[in-house]
Amino acid sequence: MIPVNAPNLVTFSRIILIPLLIGIFYLPLSEQTQNLTATALFIFAGITDWLDGYLARRLNQMSAFGAFLDPVADKLIVVAALLALLYLNRVDMIVALIIVGREIAISALREWMAKVGQAKSVAVAFIGKAKTVAQMVAIPLLLYHDTLLGLDCQWLGTILINVAAVLTAASMLYYLRKALPYASVRS
Repeated sequence: MIPVNAPNLVTFSRIILIPLLIGIFYLPLSEQTQNLTATALFIFAGITDWLDGYLARRLNQMSAFGAFLDPVADKLIVVAALLALLYLNRVDMIVALIIVGREIAISALREWMAKVGQAKSVAVAFIGKAKTVAQMVAIPLLLYHDTLLGLDCQWLGTILINVAAVLTAASMLYYLRKALPYASVRS
């Protein structure tokens, strides 16, 4: 049974934001309004990512389902934002492919490592956290797209998303190297 608690509801809210994030670009609004709204939705999703973990710990409502759903929601909102950015020609297709491909590959790797009893071998490492920070700063900048306080958000967002792509590839290699000793283990 799916535990219905505050942390899981917050996580579900992040998933519910996905069609809103994409749909905003189909509404008859000015480009500036679309950009600002999409940016605000993405930032709000980032806040809910922090909030669900905080609530789970604070209220002692951690669950296996929540531990599963949280990273899925994170990946879905990032993929949705990257698809919107591709649609808007604000991110290079190869960059989006690297980020999305890595997320799929590492999710599968973690599932397999859990099956062979080695989940801790591919626990989140610093390079994975650095990748996440780079992409979570880059994506709102690219969604906003306009100048903010004299800063060219598209330019800075492009640099950061490219840095995120390099860190993404490096982190994938890191996790694959950690899993390599277990490649001959059968599940």
